Amino acid sequence: AMGFGFRCGFLGLLHMEIVQERLQREYDIDLIVTAPSVKYRVRSKGENLETVVDAPSKMPDLMRDQECLEPFVKMEILTPSDYNGQIIELCQERRGILKDIKYLTPTRSTIVYEIPLWEVITDFFDQLKSRTQGYASMEYSIIEYRPSDLVRLDVKINYELATPLACIVHRDN
Repeated sequence: AMGFGFRCGFLGLLHMEIVQERLQREYDIDLIVTAPSVKYRVRSKGENLETVVDAPSKMPDLMRDQECLEPFVKMEILTPSDYNGQIIELCQERRGILKDIKYLTPTRSTIVYEIPLWEVITDFFDQLKSRTQGYASMEYSIIEYRPSDLVRLDVKINYELATPLACIVHRDN
């Protein structure tokens, strides 16, 4: 529906905007930027069948005997202690689970969270940097897939389904 296209990742929204602007200016290409996605798993509870969903358009309507699993990461954030409150607030907004806070020095701390990968790849780094005036740094590693209440959010343009613009979100959102 939208043409061929390609997938690529960026370190943040600024890098994405720079590449997008250069492609539009230098090659006169009209770009459509879609939301990033991660690989989910849909599991049938009784049969132990698992399907990998790598695009929102491939997400099935979940039946009663199915559950959706999403990747979780263990994230460690190194920050000046003055920003602990802002970081905890950000991670709680992103469905994070606080695991530990370690004070390395009286002015430095490490905050450990378990948080869904999708919440990390959608503007988390930019929000972290803006809330801490650029002082915080982070690293993460994938730990496991966990059941989550996820649904596919379809987008319609002029009453027609635009499947490339669909995304998978938590039901609460």
